[in-house]
This record gives sequence, C-alpha cells and structure tokens, in this order.
Amino acid sequence: MLSLSFFFWSTALVALLSFWWQSDRVRGFAYSHALKYCREQGLQLLDQSLVLIGVKPVRGESGGLHLRRRYRFEFATTGEIRYRGWIELYGVRLHRLEVEPHILPSSEDDDFH
Repeated sequence: MLSLSFFFWSTALVALLSFWWQSDRVRGFAYSHALKYCREQGLQLLDQSLVLIGVKPVRGESGGLHLRRRYRFEFATTGEIRYRGWIELYGVRLHRLEVEPHILPSSEDDDFH
C-alpha cells in the first residue's frame, strides 16, 4: 500500500518539473521577442544575456491569474557599448519590452558622399 507521503512527494516532484519545463518554454518566447525587436531596430542581441530577474503571480487584463516573468537582456548598437533591456511576459504573452537609451546605429545610406 502506498503511503500519503509518497503521493505528496510525487506530486511535488511533478509540479517542480512542470514549472521548470514551462519556464524554459517561456524563456524561449522571451528570447524570440527580444531577438525580433533587436533585428527590427538594427541592434545586436548579445548571446546568453537573457536572465530571469523575477517571477510573480499577477492578474491579467481579463482578470485571470498569470505568472509574470521579467527578464533582462543586453544588446549593442555598434558592438562597443553594452546596453540593457527588459522584457516582461504574462504567461507566454508579451506585456512590455523596454530598452535603455542608446546610440542608434548609423547606416551607410545616411552618409553624404
């Protein structure tokens, strides 16, 4: 006969593994949003710079309960100076993406020759 503690620890382990798997999936969504933004703006997303800085339960716009995950990432405009950006997701939906003020990359089309 199985004990109550076995069911408790089994449930706790399954919950932990599920949370870890879901967090990895959401991190992938955050990375793809940050990469898309950087490409659209002509910025370079620096590899391995997406770091989870907070998880918090919040109510979404529809009133449902979601986990808010906030990530920090680094990007460069010319390759010399690192800047920081933040991305916030409610569940797997993008809620906010912010970047520090930065120097815009110059394009060759702007040169007057």
